[in-house]
Amino acid sequence: MANRFVLNGISYHGKGAIENIITEAISRGFKKAFVCSDPDLIKFNVTKKVTDLLEKNNLDYELYSDIKPNPTIENVQTGVEAFKNSGADYIIAIGGGSSIDTAKAIGIIITNPEFADVRSLEGVAPTKNPAVPTIAVPTTAGTAAEVTINYVITDVERNRKFVCVDPHDIPLIAVVDPDMMSSMPKGLTAATGMDALTHAIEGYITLGAWELSDMFHLKAIEIIAKSLRGAVENTPEGREGMALGQYVAGMGFSNVGLGIVHSMAHPLGAFYDTPHGVANAIILPTVMEYNAPFTGEKYREIARAMGVKNVDNMSQEEYRKAAVEAVKKLSADVGIAPNLVGIVKEEDIQALAESAYADACRPGNPRDTNVEEIAELYRKLMK
Repeated sequence: MANRFVLNGISYHGKGAIENIITEAISRGFKKAFVCSDPDLIKFNVTKKVTDLLEKNNLDYELYSDIKPNPTIENVQTGVEAFKNSGADYIIAIGGGSSIDTAKAIGIIITNPEFADVRSLEGVAPTKNPAVPTIAVPTTAGTAAEVTINYVITDVERNRKFVCVDPHDIPLIAVVDPDMMSSMPKGLTAATGMDALTHAIEGYITLGAWELSDMFHLKAIEIIAKSLRGAVENTPEGREGMALGQYVAGMGFSNVGLGIVHSMAHPLGAFYDTPHGVANAIILPTVMEYNAPFTGEKYREIARAMGVKNVDNMSQEEYRKAAVEAVKKLSADVGIAPNLVGIVKEEDIQALAESAYADACRPGNPRDTNVEEIAELYRKLMK
């Protein structure tokens, strides 16, 4: 069976990269942008960095901001109607995963209206047409939504998140400018950064991993391990490193899948509105321990990429433990809580475990699992 790899047609990286939005819009003959961005980014003038450029260059746009941190079916459907009424012919998505995921769903439904109920997009949806041309501008260094073929929507009515996987949704252009991330507070920087690390580690050990994806994931782990502490302190080097590292991780995991860290994190967002990066960061070390016996020699390379010394002189047990401890140390250094105490309720564990088992990320996990074992992992994380 052939391995498929899907990436953006064009991506721009580095300080000042947003200037290229204008060049691309003009050269492609776009007339009006549908700008998707969340209310906080508008409030704190982050979105304005892009809209000011549009105004300066006499490029028309309409702003859409009915987007929640865990975007809902209603956010998408309202956005679809707003796009139809706007007269726009392309999308600029500015934000973290919430804004870009919302934009992806809107763009797909506009060109594939038979999926207007949104729920029908869950899993690998058989869409026929590429989404509305989208320029994605991340403002967090974590989700890599600007380069992935995945997006996540919350079904409020059914109290669950669902993952959509569709190569037709990938943004046409990614613009990864660390200046767009410089206003992130420490907590959000830490959470999104640990989300990126989770993408890299899960992508490296997932069942679908192969040589090309391994190359991206190991480099991403190395960059993130070197950069996240600095990014939390808002150093230019840290911001630039994380902007690149999270994108490189996205290049990999988007094409090979993830595992049960993500499938366990998704229900926490649906049940308790737990920030996705925080959930992943807390769950990651425990699931790494759970998966370790099924990862061959890969934890040695994870430990090496995390900066652990003398891994070649360690036994398998030693380098597996070293990899997990390095992840725990980074998470603690950037201020992530060590467990799910105060988040998960005992009476919800069975429902959480069932939702995690049904999640689209679960089949990629290197260790075969079941609802009961996932429930025990949640319980372990409550101690």
